[in-house]
Amino acid sequence: MERRADRMMLFDPLAPPPGAWPAACDSRSYIEGIARAGAATLITNVKTRWLALRSGDRVYPVTVNDGEHGGSYVCLPHSAYVLYARAELDIVDTGWLQPALRALIAAADHLLRWGKVNRVVHVDNWLLSTNLHGDWTGDDLPAIRTFLAKLFPSHAIAIRSIDSWSSPALLDAARCDGWRLLASRQIWVTADLEKDWQPRRNAHHDARLLRRSGLVIDEFADMCAADAERIAELYHLLYVGKYSPLNPVFSAAWVLMTWRDGTLRYRGVRNADGTLLAVAGSLVRGNVLTPPVVGYDTVRPRAEGLYRIATLLFTTMAQERGARLNGSAGAAQFKRNRGATGVIEYMAVAADHLPWRRRAVLGLMATVLDRLAVPMMKRRRL
Repeated sequence: MERRADRMMLFDPLAPPPGAWPAACDSRSYIEGIARAGAATLITNVKTRWLALRSGDRVYPVTVNDGEHGGSYVCLPHSAYVLYARAELDIVDTGWLQPALRALIAAADHLLRWGKVNRVVHVDNWLLSTNLHGDWTGDDLPAIRTFLAKLFPSHAIAIRSIDSWSSPALLDAARCDGWRLLASRQIWVTADLEKDWQPRRNAHHDARLLRRSGLVIDEFADMCAADAERIAELYHLLYVGKYSPLNPVFSAAWVLMTWRDGTLRYRGVRNADGTLLAVAGSLVRGNVLTPPVVGYDTVRPRAEGLYRIATLLFTTMAQERGARLNGSAGAAQFKRNRGATGVIEYMAVAADHLPWRRRAVLGLMATVLDRLAVPMMKRRRL
């Protein structure tokens, strides 16, 4: 596939046309790696068409979905706003509001299906729980919107994981270009780990716990297939088994690929017999770090503090790089106790080219989220 419009081009990474890749492109190895193996092979609960969009000197990974349901939220908005929300009600104490919230989610389920919300093209979608957009300021958003709307006239155009802290210029550009901003969740961020995280008493306790544990840090200068299998297992135990099967299910092959091409940097801890007990895999784009992979052996005694140790692994990686930390969502109290602050994250959607009913659904969705979900997230610090 090759589509051109001035300096814009949508193409198949396995068969790129001449001039598709800029001379320097930090996304190329990841995009080509996913294309070679197949998204569903590497991330087993994702089914999507995987393409690349060149805009000027940037190349963005693009996912295209045609309305299927039930997979991970990383490319299906219905999974994010209905399936995940429904599962969260079984975990979060919402008190007397729970029956009303269940009814609201049921109504949203019917409405979003009717509005074909999963017929969507995502731009700069790395298939991670948190996409980082680096130094992308969104100057090309109007051109991207126009270009993709012509190629996919029955699909919404979307960008996940934008917020006023990690990507303020991109958020402003989307707002100015008329993209609808759908609140998705509250994330926990720390601008200066040396100042805001490290001095906290809880952070000192975490460091002391690791020192006294007898565990040995592994920087993964080398990674074998067994290591990748164990990392995928530890991630699965936490994010899929304990949290939600709607989180992306990373395979060992994905772990090994992201280690080899340097997309993620991994750090773990092993006990005396060499067994890997906790791990973190960190992505850095621009001056922001986020940990798409965090895991630990959840069957071990809680007193061992393996989640605290896993968190320490990626916060120290951020400190060493002088990076700001986007700690993603979840474990709100834990992160606040260590100096993180909450920021609302959005999905931006361009839909002016769609039929009126689909525009109306997205507009209603944005209003309900702003008026009900955002105040609740802030008040309950979810």
